[in-house]
Amino acid sequence: MQGEATYSIGELADTAGVTVKAVRFYTNHGILPESHRTASGHRRYGPSAVARLALVRTLRDLGLDLATVRRIVDRETTPAEAAAAHADAVAVQMRVLRLRHAVLTTAARRDSTPEELELMHRLARLSTAERDELVTDFLDHAFGAPDSPLPRVLRRSLTPELPDDPTSEQLAAWVELAELTQDDAFRALMRSLFNDHMADHPTSPPRKHAVGLVTETVRPLLAADVPPGSPQATAAVTHVATAYAASLDVPDDPSLRTRLAAYLTAANDPRRERYLTLLATVNGWSPPDHPRQELTWFLTALRRVPHA
Repeated sequence: MQGEATYSIGELADTAGVTVKAVRFYTNHGILPESHRTASGHRRYGPSAVARLALVRTLRDLGLDLATVRRIVDRETTPAEAAAAHADAVAVQMRVLRLRHAVLTTAARRDSTPEELELMHRLARLSTAERDELVTDFLDHAFGAPDSPLPRVLRRSLTPELPDDPTSEQLAAWVELAELTQDDAFRALMRSLFNDHMADHPTSPPRKHAVGLVTETVRPLLAADVPPGSPQATAAVTHVATAYAASLDVPDDPSLRTRLAAYLTAANDPRRERYLTLLATVNGWSPPDHPRQELTWFLTALRRVPHA
């Protein structure tokens, strides 16, 4: 190229801000063609090599592989097409990294055993169909087949639905929730709560669920810092027990209060609260307002109030 300004490999490297080794590497891979060679065999590069090398650097910084870079600089594909394909690949990598992050952070927080770590990893990698099958099995065990309105409502309100592009927080919540659904003691707890509820109200729920009644009654007392051994607490226990007995059409007697205490204790189990919290995270819902303080206060008051 007579009369055209050219660069030596060192000059091109200095102009482009890369190393001589990088220029030689891209030349050897056919990405940066040389203009010609001198009589002594030294490579020379034309003016277009500077812009070409700058584009190569940008594409490599974005993570594109050499084959894709070569197709772009040779105009065999457009930057937009390559970017779209690479973006899809990066999205997959991000999902894998979020999954790994979820498993590792959960394992570290809980000081997991190798067996627990393996279980969490397996649960995190489940397909959508496998997740649905796992959840269905848990709900079937807890509520039976959805052949009546109440089980159908409960199943809908307790079904986790991991989005297609979950956050690390949602993945971590799913791993812990899925592990919880496999816990035999938790499954027995949920089934027991449902059986007790259906035995009390086989056709329809009461006007106000026992947990809701306690929450409504106790919350203002907690706000006023009323102790569970006070006369106000006695009145609150009587109010709730009377309403609960009336909903079951039975007398308010020691047996009824024992039954109420057992039900509220199960409802206040920290595993149930944890499930609801994890469920809200997975589904992107607002955090649940679990009445743990109200139930604990009421159960304490219930034990202190003698039944007449």
